[in-house]
Amino acid sequence: MPSLNPRTYESTPSRKVAFLGLGVMGYPMAGHLARAGHQVTVYNRTLSKAQAWVQEFGGTAAGTAAATPREAVAGADIVYACVGNDEDLRSVVLGLDGALAGMKTGAVFTDHTTASAEVARELYAAARERKLHFVDAPVSGGQAGAQNGMLTVMCGGDLAAFDTAKPPAMAYSRAFTRIGDSGAGQLAKMVNQVCCIGVIQGLAEAVAFGQQAGLDMNLVLEVIGKGAAQSWQMDNRGKTMVADQFDFGFAVDWMRKDLGLVLDEARRNGARLPVTALVDQFYGDVQEMGGGRWDTSSLVRRLR
Repeated sequence: MPSLNPRTYESTPSRKVAFLGLGVMGYPMAGHLARAGHQVTVYNRTLSKAQAWVQEFGGTAAGTAAATPREAVAGADIVYACVGNDEDLRSVVLGLDGALAGMKTGAVFTDHTTASAEVARELYAAARERKLHFVDAPVSGGQAGAQNGMLTVMCGGDLAAFDTAKPPAMAYSRAFTRIGDSGAGQLAKMVNQVCCIGVIQGLAEAVAFGQQAGLDMNLVLEVIGKGAAQSWQMDNRGKTMVADQFDFGFAVDWMRKDLGLVLDEARRNGARLPVTALVDQFYGDVQEMGGGRWDTSSLVRRLR
């Protein structure tokens, strides 16, 4: 599969930007920024990945690689990042070689990592101390959404910073929306994950039940997908569940990380999430089966 699928970009002024973190999401996201005409400097913990990105997308002045986050963000109007977790995020933002140490006054750091609302507020405060801006902006849409430039982005932070970050980011987004103040983007992503795993578990039970009953489940899904049971998960994961195929998509390990954030936040705010806690345990069972890198739809494996 190519790292980037073609799309038509909105006409926006070229900006000098940096992108930190070139994993399965960040690599194509940064590529869309370059293809849309922005000057992109990239940083990745493994330098060879950044060099490969430059070879694919760099061309003339469109893309270069830097050895540290501080070097990558020098002179940038906007910094985008997509790394693994809270500690990965702190490692690229804070410290002598971190982004905040190298950003120019007034620049905006836009974080696409799925992280905690707590770390978002911490880094927002750290940025303000340096007369910088921080927007938490986790994404939904997975690797395919990043490759197609069709991610949904949920943002928390000041309105002016959001307005600055949005136009270039539309190169890889179909929606880029401010939810509220700092941390609100991460909280919205938690809501997203709670919704997803409830639907996935219900679909897994339905597929397993129908197969046990001897039904042609591909036909059943086609029929009920035209009615009230329809969902993104049914449309995109139903047939692969039936076929027992899970070597793609959003990994169980990543979902368990996200659900850990959700459950931690629920303990802080007093929300009751009985189904979420239960499905998190089910994903633990899948990990014990060796399915940590399987797609989240592999919940059906527990039922066979």
